Amino acid sequence: MDKLLADKGLLGRVEHARQAVADKTSDLVVSAMSFLGVPYRRGGNNAETGFDCSGFVRAMYNQTIGMVLPRRAEEQAAATEKIDRSELKPGDLVFFNTMRRAFSHVGIYVGDGKFIHSPRSGSEVRVEDMNQSYWTSRFNGARRVLSESAGE
Repeated sequence: MDKLLADKGLLGRVEHARQAVADKTSDLVVSAMSFLGVPYRRGGNNAETGFDCSGFVRAMYNQTIGMVLPRRAEEQAAATEKIDRSELKPGDLVFFNTMRRAFSHVGIYVGDGKFIHSPRSGSEVRVEDMNQSYWTSRFNGARRVLSESAGE
């Protein structure tokens, strides 16, 4: 009986932790969506002046979850856990080769094969379908941000 209660207590704590992570991930995606339409700006890292891709991801994680990710897309890829595309969950990072080098572009997966990102000069934060041929041919991989992934 004591073991059963202990198991239930442990299961309860694990479920609580899972729910806390799910809530934060949901908050992250909702928060990111509130920045739709913010203009792209190379080197940009805030809504007032605009975002580049990695500045957008970094700002969303910092503002919503309180984690500081590295500044550049390839550094973000190196600092996070590699996952298979089939394992993607909202809040995970998706990386693309858009500048003839691996991990040159990053976005946040929002679910249903879509991601939110700040794409390029003259554009703005938007949601796109990863299954479009442009993104499929440039997909470099997916990563999951863990609490120990934060860095300066």
